[in-house]
Amino acid sequence: MTNKNLTASFLMGMLLTFMPTLSQAVETDSIYPHQELDEVVVTRYKINRHNLTPASVSTIGRAQIQAQGVTDIADMSVMMPNFFIPEYGSRQTTPIAIRGVMSKVKGTAVGFYVDGVPHFEVSAFNTDMLDVTAIEVYRGPQGTLYGRNTIGGVINVYTHTPFDYQGTKVKVGYGNYNHVVTQFSNYTRLSSSFGVNVGGYYEHNNGYFKNTFLGKKADKLDAAGGKLGFYYNPTDRWKLRLNTELNYTNQGGYPYAPYDTKKQELADIAYNRACGYIRTISTTGLMAHYTGNGFSLNSQTTFQHIHDNQSIDQDFTSKDNYFVTNGVTQNTWNEEIVLKSENDSRFQWVAGANGFVQTANQDQATSFFMRDNIQPAHYKTPTQGAAVFAQASYNLWRGLSATAGLRFDYEHSKMKYSREMITISNGAQKHLKDFKSSLHFTQLIPKFGLQYLFDSHNQVFANVTRGYKAGAFNQSFQTDDERSYDPEYNWNYEIGTKLTTRDGRFGGELTLFYIDWRHQQISHTVPAVGNVIDNAGHSDSKGVELTFRARPLRDLLLTANYGYTYARFLDYKKNKTTDYSGNMLPLVPRHTMDVAGQYTIHPRRALDAIRLSTDVQGVGKLYWHENNGQAQKFYVLLNAKAAFQKGIVTLELWGKNLTSTDYLSYYFISTSSYAQKGKPLTFGANVIVDF
Repeated sequence: MTNKNLTASFLMGMLLTFMPTLSQAVETDSIYPHQELDEVVVTRYKINRHNLTPASVSTIGRAQIQAQGVTDIADMSVMMPNFFIPEYGSRQTTPIAIRGVMSKVKGTAVGFYVDGVPHFEVSAFNTDMLDVTAIEVYRGPQGTLYGRNTIGGVINVYTHTPFDYQGTKVKVGYGNYNHVVTQFSNYTRLSSSFGVNVGGYYEHNNGYFKNTFLGKKADKLDAAGGKLGFYYNPTDRWKLRLNTELNYTNQGGYPYAPYDTKKQELADIAYNRACGYIRTISTTGLMAHYTGNGFSLNSQTTFQHIHDNQSIDQDFTSKDNYFVTNGVTQNTWNEEIVLKSENDSRFQWVAGANGFVQTANQDQATSFFMRDNIQPAHYKTPTQGAAVFAQASYNLWRGLSATAGLRFDYEHSKMKYSREMITISNGAQKHLKDFKSSLHFTQLIPKFGLQYLFDSHNQVFANVTRGYKAGAFNQSFQTDDERSYDPEYNWNYEIGTKLTTRDGRFGGELTLFYIDWRHQQISHTVPAVGNVIDNAGHSDSKGVELTFRARPLRDLLLTANYGYTYARFLDYKKNKTTDYSGNMLPLVPRHTMDVAGQYTIHPRRALDAIRLSTDVQGVGKLYWHENNGQAQKFYVLLNAKAAFQKGIVTLELWGKNLTSTDYLSYYFISTSSYAQKGKPLTFGANVIVDF
């Protein structure tokens, strides 16, 4: 992106933010006594009511979610400091980087919960989100309370219930690239103790990038889903909730093209076989919550079924070299019980137990057309795990509190594997290999923290936390040594402060962190095989996080987030001839930035309200590969929205990447160098009826 476009992005963003305020007289502060920054009400299932535990956490409310057009998890990228989600390939993979810690392929480095219901696999992260009221992101490892695979952090998403909102909402939208969105939801409170909600959506997009060889778009998308919830509060002490959700995705995906590393130019997408990804996700959660005298007990029972099929032309050329199909059926049962204090005493505690059972059946086939054979492989991978944990906080003196916690985690996994070869021309079959193998891991995951409260809105804190990501079996491998990979773990050290003015109109946070990362799991692409994970030796990540929120006028909200991360390999000798020690970690942006503004005008005549919002997002520099040979320079995206409300009807006009910034969203090395472009300029309109 040129400096001229960079400057234009900032100027346009600031102009859209402040233009309404310049046209009206700035009224005195006395008119707006104690204006709060934003209304964010969440139910924290593992946090005490009288919270003495420090944490680096960002929370965004419904107004900001709507203003910045957050419809799925990928839209949250860089809205929080050092929080980055590269969007590429398909919805099968949603890598999330927090403070430079991420998992690119299998498993996740970040926990993801929707109303307390865990989503274990990254293939279940990226779905359309309905009726979100708040999003909470814990930065840094959260292993003590959340366990395995939260080595980077935790995302909690909260939605409406019939007890906090009653009504019906219908949304219809259309945008360029034939982007169609329809949504429906209803929340009904049938009595003082019983409520129900139902909702659904459909989304279509013709695709952004054309496959010139096939003469059609490579990344067409169709997605649909629905959800149903029942809420029952039989007494003041009991709360019961049953939610079930179904999501379906059928997309093209993988718009990869050859990349000229010397000229820094991307060729046309021109592979000869259509790629695709089809996925069905069914998630059901049953929550039972009891509030006793000075304590509460919460049970969360979850079942999730994932069935997906991937088809990918792995040579990404017009030649018929390799083609891979991969189908996975996975079922996960999870139970967690959490007991915690509910009082205002100096001693606060939380304890719990967690157990899960997972079965995964995978059928993968690689077609070697130039060799006249197909090699199907079959995997059966059952996994079980259990954990117990406890955490306590004590108010030592006035505003000074100390926290300590510990978790014991156990996991056992098995694999049954078989592979054969089928000759394409005559159908002859040959058995190649089979084996059975098992893995088991145990971990102790501690946490220590201190916080000092100057008052209810201002504090300083320090934390030492440990994160852990389980080892597992590779879905693709060439040698016996590549069958599996070991766990990775890290230690996170952070200090920070959170400050808010007495009237609640201005607030900010500053955090410094250092992460010591051992046995990091690294994914690399092997031609005609897929992604293979192994362990690096030793890495670290250090940086700073800044957030600022202000409501200088009643109808004006300003937010700014900035993150700096310096993440590198301290010791990574890939083999006898390749040493990446000292190189920067791939897919970790050095800088993340989000500056946003929301302003509401009340015309009092033709319209009830006009809401104007804009945000400027910056990302980079980031390296794509462990060799640090190619990098994406810092780039800026400008987004904006205008909403016009009259009664129950709202018209939204929106645009993303308004300056048509040209950037890469992904780069990798296989038989050659390949890359995917970032999304182009998109715009559209939505009509929302809320009654």
